[in-house]
Formats: sequence, C-alpha cells, structure tokens
Amino acid sequence: MFVDKEHIIVKAGNGGDGATSFIHYKGVTNGGPDGGDGGDGGSIYFIGDKRKSSLIDFYYKRKYFAENGSKGGPKKCYGKSGEDLVIPVPLGTVIRDKQTGNIVCDIFYDGEKKLVLQGGTGGKGNVKFCTATRHAPHFAQKGVQTEPVRLVLELKTIADVGLLGFPSVGKSTLLSKISGAKPKIAAYHFTTLSPNLGVVRHYDDSFVVADIPGLIEGAAQGAGLGHEFLRHIERTRMLIHIVDISGVEGRDPIDDFIKLNKELEEYDINVANLKQIVVANKMDIDGAEENLKAFKKKFGKKYKIFPITALNSQGIEEMLDEVYQTLKTLPPVQPIEYEEFKYERKDESQFDIVRDDDGAYVVVGPLVDLLCRNVVLDDVDSLAYMQKTLRNRGVFKALKKLGIKDGDTVVIGEVEFDYLD
Repeated sequence: MFVDKEHIIVKAGNGGDGATSFIHYKGVTNGGPDGGDGGDGGSIYFIGDKRKSSLIDFYYKRKYFAENGSKGGPKKCYGKSGEDLVIPVPLGTVIRDKQTGNIVCDIFYDGEKKLVLQGGTGGKGNVKFCTATRHAPHFAQKGVQTEPVRLVLELKTIADVGLLGFPSVGKSTLLSKISGAKPKIAAYHFTTLSPNLGVVRHYDDSFVVADIPGLIEGAAQGAGLGHEFLRHIERTRMLIHIVDISGVEGRDPIDDFIKLNKELEEYDINVANLKQIVVANKMDIDGAEENLKAFKKKFGKKYKIFPITALNSQGIEEMLDEVYQTLKTLPPVQPIEYEEFKYERKDESQFDIVRDDDGAYVVVGPLVDLLCRNVVLDDVDSLAYMQKTLRNRGVFKALKKLGIKDGDTVVIGEVEFDYLD
C-alpha cells in the first residue's frame, strides 16, 4: 500500500524534577542541601532516509513520544536525560503544523536531520536555591512539561521527469521500457494506484522518472485519483505529456491534451509552466498517423512532439535524447522555499492579569507555570521565593496599576491570598 499523506502526534520528553535532599552521613547532623537537577527530556527529530519511498509506517503508528528526563538525586547527582527520538521519513517529505498549516521543515536530502520539538528542561535541585539568607531550602523545581503537537506529513516525490497523461495512455508501459521499474500494467483504467519511480540510464548519465497516476478531468478539484497525486509533479524538473494518439478508446487526443494542461494550471501555475514535451503513443494503431498530423498542426509550434509505440520501443531513443539534452539546461530540483515555523518555548517572564466573577485578580501566563513548578505551598522559604519573584517580575507593580487594594484576593495557580501592600 502506498501512503503519501498522514497525520501524527509527536511529543518531546518532559524534564525530570529536581531533587530535595540534604547531606546525611555519620558525624554530620545538619548537613546542607545536596539535591541534584533533573535530566532534560528527549527531543524529536526527523531525518531523511533514501531507502524509504512511502509514509506507510505512519499509517500503522501515529503517536511518537520521546523519553522523559529522570529525577535528580542526592549528592548533587543529575538525573539522566531522556533519549532523543529520531524519526526517519522518505526524501521529499514536507512536515506541517496541523493547526496552522505552516511548514515546519522540508526533508529533502538523505541524512538531513531536523529538530522539530525540544525536550523539556530538567528542574533545579534544592542546592541551586541556596542564598546568603536561605541556607536550607526545602523545595526544588519541577521539570518542564511538554505538550503534544499534531503534524501533517506530506510526501512530494523527488524526480527529474514526470510522466503525465490520462489513464491508459501508456505511461507505465513507457516507464517499464526506459528504466528498471516494473509497474503493474493491465488493459483497464487506474491500474497504477501510486507514483512509480524508475532510474533511466542514458549515455554516461542517469535521471529519475516518476509515473504520476490517476489524472482525469477535474483532478485539481478532487475528481478521480488525480487530486491525491498532483503534488508529486511539483518536485519534477520537466514533464513528458503522453497522449493516446490513436484515439482507440473513442477519446480525442487534442481534447485530452488541452484538458490535462488546464488541470495543471488550476492546480499550480508553476507546475503548468514546467518544460513539457509531448509523446504521441500507440502509433502502431490504425488512425494514428492522421491524428498525429492534426495534433502537430495544433500544437507543433509550441511543443516538441515525439511519435512512439511504447509497446515495442519504437521511437523511444529519439525521445530520450531530447529529455537528456533538455535536463542539461534545467536547474536541479530544489527544496521548497518557505518561512520555517518553529515551536517556541514559552517566555517564562510573561504574565497577564484578569478579573474573575468574584472580583479576584487572577495572574495567568508562563510565569505562573514557572511558579507552579518551583513553589511548595507548605514551605516558608518557597513562599518567600514566590513573593520575591512576583516583585522582581513586576507582578505587584502591575496589580497596583489595576487599582488593587489591601484585602483584595489574588489568585496564582492554586495559590490564593489577600493582598497587603
């Protein structure tokens, strides 16, 4: 089964909690703090793997969580950091944030490794909270908790040449003749249900050809199978547009050619403007010569047209010579140009103040998350640390600007207290 688009959930590892610990050994009754920091959580990376050709792995597994960091220990021992999770994907995989649709990264090269989510930072042990006036802190910091993120993986095949044409015009047959690819071939429409890649060796060079399946009229709007595979044309340098010049199935090759080019324009004008040569296939069938004359009269000035019979390889060499020479003049395939979307860490100095229905002043934002990780409610030193942080970060100043009075209620996370200036 070929899969070229999937939705997954990824989550970086949580940071490990810092330890609250004091020195304990024979002869020492009141040892100082020695709690170590927690380990950092594992990060999420994606890496390009040329051996993969489909997103089938993500069809069966949709959740990817990196390892959490371990808790700190006594004797200033740091907790173990969580293992990073490296997820291999086929070359040409575009990764988007599902919520915004923004591109997170475009995995284009083999071995290319991109960081998508940073693991949570480990919390500080109580030894880090010692000050000149606080000699024995009975609190430590909790590790940063990470949030899961939904991603969309979309595979856009990387190839030099795209084979374009309506069903049953002979794309798969031609690919099998010019490369080592062995696509499924049969005398009915939609035999090909996924893009097939083949490497063509010509003279002292080679190039990659992709058979793009399922294109019919209305493909750009979702008709047939074409809307699933038009994305694969985006990564090609040029197109070979194959028409059934015989009209043996009652179709008009001129009409088919016009319709399919219109589909390209409606999908993406950049795709429609790709260099394109025309292959008139099935020249061995009665009526092909007359149809070829009419086709050349209509399109001969704009396109180079190559009459072939793919079934017996007639005319293929001349066509390959043209493709080979044309590719020499075209720039190589490049990654998508995009403004990279990054999952930013919260600025833990930021806060906001809102009034609830009871008139209480509720402090919210990343600063509150920080305090919730650091403050132990039943510890005097910890509460003193919170008061100092609120003063230094400007929370009390902001409350005064809002007109707070002595006795008004302030809510910070799970802490609720009466304000006194």
